[in-house]
Amino acid sequence: MASVLKKTTGLVVCKSPHERPDVQKLEDQLEGGQIKEIILLGKNELSLARQMMQWKTWKPLVEEPPAHQWKWPV
Repeated sequence: MASVLKKTTGLVVCKSPHERPDVQKLEDQLEGGQIKEIILLGKNELSLARQMMQWKTWKPLVEEPPAHQWKWPV
């Protein structure tokens, strides 16, 4: 399978994917960024969601935070 390095993003892009969407049309619909950047952003968000599942962010803290922690300015 042949691939090419995209100079603007530094990502490797397959020259012959199974489906050939109109990349320019997708990028125009997104109104910003290249489709490769959007895919990378989605992968990063999925990775963060998996980490949050391990961290169990919805559970209460083990110990209470200091009283002044969320006050601005300190």
